[in-house]
Amino acid sequence: MIQPGSQSLRKVAVIGRGTAGSLAAASVTGLLPDGDHELHHIYDSRIPIIGVGEGSWPSLVQELQQLTKLPHETVQQRLKGTRKYGVAFEGWGRLARDFTHYFTPQQVSYAYHLSADLVVELLQESTRARHIDAKVLDVTRVDDGARVEFEGREPERYDLVFDARGFGKELDADEHIDISFIPTNTAVIRRCPSIVGGDEDGPALQHTYTRAVARPHGWIFVIPLTVHTSYGYIFNRDVSSLAEVEADFDEFLDADGVAEFEQRAVIPFPNFVHRQIFDGAVARIGNAAAFMEPLEATAIVSAQLQIGMVLHIRLNRSVEHLESDAPVVNRFLVNNMLCYGLFVGWHYSCGSRYDSEFWRYARHDVWPRHRTAADPEVVDCSALGKFNAMIELLNRPVIDKADWDRMCAVPLTSYAQMSQGLGV
Repeated sequence: MIQPGSQSLRKVAVIGRGTAGSLAAASVTGLLPDGDHELHHIYDSRIPIIGVGEGSWPSLVQELQQLTKLPHETVQQRLKGTRKYGVAFEGWGRLARDFTHYFTPQQVSYAYHLSADLVVELLQESTRARHIDAKVLDVTRVDDGARVEFEGREPERYDLVFDARGFGKELDADEHIDISFIPTNTAVIRRCPSIVGGDEDGPALQHTYTRAVARPHGWIFVIPLTVHTSYGYIFNRDVSSLAEVEADFDEFLDADGVAEFEQRAVIPFPNFVHRQIFDGAVARIGNAAAFMEPLEATAIVSAQLQIGMVLHIRLNRSVEHLESDAPVVNRFLVNNMLCYGLFVGWHYSCGSRYDSEFWRYARHDVWPRHRTAADPEVVDCSALGKFNAMIELLNRPVIDKADWDRMCAVPLTSYAQMSQGLGV
């Protein structure tokens, strides 16, 4: 295959060894010819990988098979994973009833529930790289690429850097778009006994779903793996206290028949999109590019898109076009992430079965902000227009066949399922 841009990718760096960084390192290994490039995988071993349970979208099933060259069944077993066929919502929306957002084709297409630390371990086996254990102080674009500065060692220059160091502690309005229309900002993560049995002779084949259970202070996810079950309470620390949330978490687990658990972490998070995901030489990926609460498992699928687009443009376009290509790619990625954010925030627009302080705040105070927060003049992209067009389609008595494949980060089928379930 002719790759006109490969000559400009002699030296590539991936910073971070979480899911996004490991996907990037394995992708670079698979796409660049062995011996024609140098890949540095840089990470600080003092930063642990939190082995929480994660959900994904069906695209990951194919990508992991392609990257590892292992059968799907082997990949699933290595991840201690289960087959996720959608998200089961409990108590959401105006109707306050239970419904499922299925992947399509329904009951055919599936993703994985997986363990974050195990997917990293699996991908490292498919990566050829020089490993550098060091703290990165700064990454900047320079005329001929990007410069990485380290603590305790000399800086290095690279043709392309994938920055997967995660999100910072604070948002900067000049650098970040605040997704202020999502009402949560903290997660309490617990690990509980497995509810899905493993099989030594093959992968678990039963259909499983990520549960998203509305609660007075937010919602709880339940992600079943074959070795344990991950539970997480997603809430707003400015509305509810940690003590209130943990008391309700205890009550939920007791009602769910869970007698014991391991407290894993309390994680504060921002909901944001970085304004500069890709500048031609530095590509922010994963949580460094954007973050939003895990309601629709957007993290891994977003990293896949970011990595894939950047490598595609750098490999298949001559470097002479990079100055004009980079802004186009960046705008597309920012737009896509904002579309995800609007889709997730929309889930709160009809409230839940609870008439609590959190749900009143989410429905009446937070969601109405989406019109100003995603204003094209503010964000320099068309996400709000695309979202409004999808909602307009749902309100038509008949949707023309020509519109059936419309997307706003997720397909029209997802909007239709959520609209019916929420009672929009």
